[in-house]
Amino acid sequence: MEKPPSEVPVTVEGAVDTSETVAEPAEPAPGKASEKAPQKVPHARRNLVVLVFSNLLAGVGVASGAAVGALLAESLGGTSMAGLAQAVGVLAAAVASIPLATLAQVRGRRWALSLGYGLSTIGALLIVTAAVLGQLVVLLVGLTLYGVANATNLQSRYAAADNVGSGARARTMSIVLWSTTVGSVVGPNLAAPGAALGSGFGVPDLGGPYLFSIVAYLLAGLLLAALYRDPAGSLAVASARTAVGQPGGRGDGAGRAEPRRTGALAALRWAWAHPQARFAVVTTAVAHGVMIMVMVMTPVHMLHGGMSLRLVGIVISLHVLGMFAFSPVFGWLADRFGPLRVAVGGMVLQGAAVTLGFTAAALVPDAGAHAGHGATAPGLDTEVLTAVALVLLGLGWSACVIASSAVLASVSEPHVKLPLQGATDALMNYFGAGSAALAGPLLAWGGFQAVNTAGAILLVPAVVTVILAVRAR
Repeated sequence: MEKPPSEVPVTVEGAVDTSETVAEPAEPAPGKASEKAPQKVPHARRNLVVLVFSNLLAGVGVASGAAVGALLAESLGGTSMAGLAQAVGVLAAAVASIPLATLAQVRGRRWALSLGYGLSTIGALLIVTAAVLGQLVVLLVGLTLYGVANATNLQSRYAAADNVGSGARARTMSIVLWSTTVGSVVGPNLAAPGAALGSGFGVPDLGGPYLFSIVAYLLAGLLLAALYRDPAGSLAVASARTAVGQPGGRGDGAGRAEPRRTGALAALRWAWAHPQARFAVVTTAVAHGVMIMVMVMTPVHMLHGGMSLRLVGIVISLHVLGMFAFSPVFGWLADRFGPLRVAVGGMVLQGAAVTLGFTAAALVPDAGAHAGHGATAPGLDTEVLTAVALVLLGLGWSACVIASSAVLASVSEPHVKLPLQGATDALMNYFGAGSAALAGPLLAWGGFQAVNTAGAILLVPAVVTVILAVRAR
């Protein structure tokens, strides 16, 4: 029998049998939703509610501490430690992504996500302890564990996709991401209440907000452990059935071998051989890198250009809203018109963002001067362009990440799927950390124009992989 055109042989050296096939996610015709009938998953509705609320809680936990983390590190170790606090958290998320995906493959999403939030709870406790004792080393250990929450939040979108059919994966993942909006908005505003709460327990002002993080992470982990149930078709459930001889395992007489496991590098090699998966991996990392590079230098550029701190806060808030508030729209578009088209739209948005950012920087009088050292007040056009650029940057990130995640969630080879998701999230965070590290020297060398130029160059690999994926369809 002739294989459908969407199925291709799998060829990963030493990891996956070449006799199996994998259905790559096909692009629906324009204006048509996926024609696959929705798949009913036991406990799906409850699982999705649990994921939304746990992600909301974790978003509050991340944002409440992020607002004061650099300040706390600076108070304990000097100005040079302020940047390290951010870097430690990003790298921790990158390092944790693959182990969490491996645990999800072996024990299921329930325990992987619960453990991730459990480790983050311990991290928040250590940060509070460090604030009380004035211990920088304890703070860095705490920030490392605290950063695991970011990796856990990202992997929760794939858990959402496990609970629905292929025609609703993108918008289901986008709803879980959207719940982060609440945390992103509420969290930073808990700094003052956290300081007041902490004073009652003898915790310094900068350590107080982490008390909210402790509660938020603990509740998120307990909620998942108590109520989330992995879908019956997941690899971890299949492995458990195989071990005890339940139907579907070796004990039922079917003669099936125990499910194989694939490492992160083997999963990436598999993705490199499959154009759509390759596009998803590259686009996720590139979109995140461009967003981080421009976003982290925007406040510095704005202050150097004479813009007010209040305006900086407004622009960053609008950027965060762009990242998460419209994610359900991009999820719906990806399900209806296909992830490739939505990803292309995301790249166009990010391209427009760096173009406007470059233009805004060119309009700032004496843009290279530092605030208080020759900078003059910018015009209204510059402020508006900067704000619009940051909103477009966030929207582009949202479109690219949701579209790429939909492709990765549609990989039908079970031994590749979870390792590839973990490896992609790790690359995403490593790329973000590298972009953030590069952004500072670029700003010092060529100003905000150089930062946006570098962002445009970073988009090139994603554009190339999309073109190759379209040609391979």
